Amino acid sequence: MRTMQASPSGPTAPPWEGAVQPHPDARRGRGAVSNAVSRYERATRETCDDGWDNLDAPPPPLRTTVQADSTRTVITRNQSPDLPFDRSINPYRGCEHGCSYCFARPTHAYLGLSPGLDFETRIFAKPDAAALLETELRARRYQCRPMAMGTNTDPYQPVERHYGITRDVLKVLARFHHPLSIVTKSALVMRDIDILAPMAARGLVRVGLSITTLDRHLARKMEPRASTPGRRLVALKALSEAGIPTMVMFAPVIPGLNDHELDAVLSAARAAGANAAGYVALRLPLEVKDLFREWLADAVPERAGRVMSLIRNMRGGKDYDPSWQSRMRGTGPIADTIRDRFRLARKRLGYAEHSPELDCSQFHIPHAPSPIPDQDRQMSLF
Repeated sequence: MRTMQASPSGPTAPPWEGAVQPHPDARRGRGAVSNAVSRYERATRETCDDGWDNLDAPPPPLRTTVQADSTRTVITRNQSPDLPFDRSINPYRGCEHGCSYCFARPTHAYLGLSPGLDFETRIFAKPDAAALLETELRARRYQCRPMAMGTNTDPYQPVERHYGITRDVLKVLARFHHPLSIVTKSALVMRDIDILAPMAARGLVRVGLSITTLDRHLARKMEPRASTPGRRLVALKALSEAGIPTMVMFAPVIPGLNDHELDAVLSAARAAGANAAGYVALRLPLEVKDLFREWLADAVPERAGRVMSLIRNMRGGKDYDPSWQSRMRGTGPIADTIRDRFRLARKRLGYAEHSPELDCSQFHIPHAPSPIPDQDRQMSLF
């Protein structure tokens, strides 16, 4: 992997090798509280005084670094029985949005990095994603099914403004008339309406905006570099007015923290033009459970114990239960109450029970770029 030019969201800097509990000024504007080593590391690290009396000096803020990911494939497959798609594209590894609860954080452990602050400050971009995608779509054995983006890390996180990898991927999918669903927390998705609107007219795309709260202060703590809730509602309205089917995702639902906003979020999104809605209960796999506990103690200490107690109530007494079918919703009386409230709100507000189906029948392989002049090319028989 090679170091790429930094995006405007943060200049390139040497990889951060800070302490487990960095100074609050250093992590200002970030979601995670610590940078603890991953589950694969044998050694741990801790802050200590080296004798130079420099622990009290104001540290520089953490900067975002971006490196090229030299992956050979770009389509990720899954066989999960509780996901509505079997393939996805993630133009980036790691996510600068810094959501404190992000279930994708443990994936940075595979890179030898921390799921904590490393996950949101050390981003890996896939500059060849569009070219790789075109190669994979042209394979003889490829069978078209709806593609998903935003399933692991956000395709419209801040670094996308500089690199435009997501936009390049969209151009390829549009050329192939390949169906696509997108989920994001960023208003940057409005930039690509010129691509998405024609796809929507063919029944090839739908876009979901994840809105966890309407409280800007809480959003800034939970999702420090994502678009504000108000900007996400603006994006919903712009997409809807462009004829693009839109969905609001109230995700994650965190009992004792944002669950009381379910009706308000769905109402605001419906007013902005969203025609479908969904929700997902908070998931705390692997390192995320400890990172989220740290965040609660730091951001909302007065509610930390209560929130974790309610979470365990939804997960059979544990911080997390990864069982198929229940991991997205939870179990028990609190989970049942959230489910019933969601269904009633969806019906009252006039949301469709299901998002519109995406059309796979239009998929076709366009002519490959050719040096032959247009007038000399053989015409297609179809």
